[in-house]
Amino acid sequence: MLTESDFLQLKEKGISGERIQEQLACFKNGFPYLTVQASASGEKGILRIPENEQSAYLKGWDDYLKSDKTILKFVPASGAASRMFKNLFEFLDSEETTPGTPFLKTFFENIRQFAFYDRLQAVCMENENRTIEELTATADYKKILRNLLFTPGLNYGQLPKGLLLFHRYPEGARTAMEEHLVEGALYACNATGQVNLHFTVSPEHRELFRQTAEAKAKAYEQRLGVKYRIDFSEQKPSTDTIAADSENRPFRDNGKLVFRPGGHGALIENLNDISADVVFIKNIDNVVPDSFKTITVHYKKLIAGVLISYQQKIFNYLHRIDSGKYDHKELLEMLYFLQNELCIKNPETKILEDAELTLYIKSKLNRPLRVCGMVRNQGEPGGGPFLTVNSDGTVSPQILESSQIDLKNPAMKRLFEQGTHFNPVDLVCALRNYKGEKFDLTRYIDKNTGFISSKSKNGKELKALELPGLWNGSMSDWNTVFVEVPVETFNPVKTVNDWLRPEHR
Repeated sequence: MLTESDFLQLKEKGISGERIQEQLACFKNGFPYLTVQASASGEKGILRIPENEQSAYLKGWDDYLKSDKTILKFVPASGAASRMFKNLFEFLDSEETTPGTPFLKTFFENIRQFAFYDRLQAVCMENENRTIEELTATADYKKILRNLLFTPGLNYGQLPKGLLLFHRYPEGARTAMEEHLVEGALYACNATGQVNLHFTVSPEHRELFRQTAEAKAKAYEQRLGVKYRIDFSEQKPSTDTIAADSENRPFRDNGKLVFRPGGHGALIENLNDISADVVFIKNIDNVVPDSFKTITVHYKKLIAGVLISYQQKIFNYLHRIDSGKYDHKELLEMLYFLQNELCIKNPETKILEDAELTLYIKSKLNRPLRVCGMVRNQGEPGGGPFLTVNSDGTVSPQILESSQIDLKNPAMKRLFEQGTHFNPVDLVCALRNYKGEKFDLTRYIDKNTGFISSKSKNGKELKALELPGLWNGSMSDWNTVFVEVPVETFNPVKTVNDWLRPEHR
């Protein structure tokens, strides 16, 4: 099926023939649905921390910041922001000359409120020799949009979200990237004043990100009294996945194999390359202006404090196991922690002898740890927290997308619909074991949790394969703690009009 030239192409990308065969088998066999035992909730699986207990976790994080540990903020920032402007592109491509939909009317009626307004005004004057107001008066709405979305205008239709102006301030508007710089200084600054940030970017945007960091970081360092270390990486070519035709054979274009990016699950490789003790993960578009940051920072510190608290318990248990100085009662204490605090259940533990039980407990404790903020469901899109049956028969907390659940099964559909929370991509992760060694994160991926979608290339239909999602299957075999956080900590920008929400102004 693969030719000599195919193998040369694979070698260039760093992909083995075996991996291609595995991926083609996925197209043929599909991915199994996961069995949900229950939707996680405040009563079962999601930790609700009363206000009077939060100070201990916050102090725990503040103490950790004073240590010599490495803390890093990891921000997936790849891809263009074109989907944000879908409604505007559709209007440009239509025969209509005036905005007729509520979305378009809202956009033009509030155009002065956007952070990009001043820059758009300047490019309209430069390119059209007229102001936005003058163009609006003559119904030249499409000229305004062309100056927003294309060059020689602002080119927002092709830029990444991280480089778009998100919020206005008296001293000037800030990009999403700048908001992450400020945010990182507020909860991830170590005892020496260093703030580590890592952005995953597209190859075509890397230089723009680097230039922005170089131009802006110094001012924020002086203002906030910190020192930034900012790194960038790209999805590795070796994580691209092969496309398939309708017969599940390799899809070719002009005789060459066609590959597609493997989705955000590919970023587990980027995360695995990072040398840090604790890593915050947050999407590029989930930022707010300074006036709304207090609650975000509070809960970021809170879930980080929970992470450190759980890690200390886990490390203490593992050191005790290694010492051999424990008895049956202490084993039961560790098992209780597994079952009731990490929500990992295994019916077979009842029949295990102490030696077998010790090995089981150690294998479950000695894994990467993550604490995930969970927001009460407000109808926003996103995966949800569930207690799920794993391939080894155990039950553990998992973040699942709807595509991973058999919604044709009435019982599974009912459990899915009973979900009270969703995942806003609000994670803090511990990447080292109790001996201080870095975990190999690629060992904890559930490869049976990918996703197949239909795409097209040059008018021909193809099948695309997405790798297990970064916070879904790529972290399937991690220890996971869900913590309820308020909806005010989740403020994504999915469409241009989301910038008009109060929390972005």
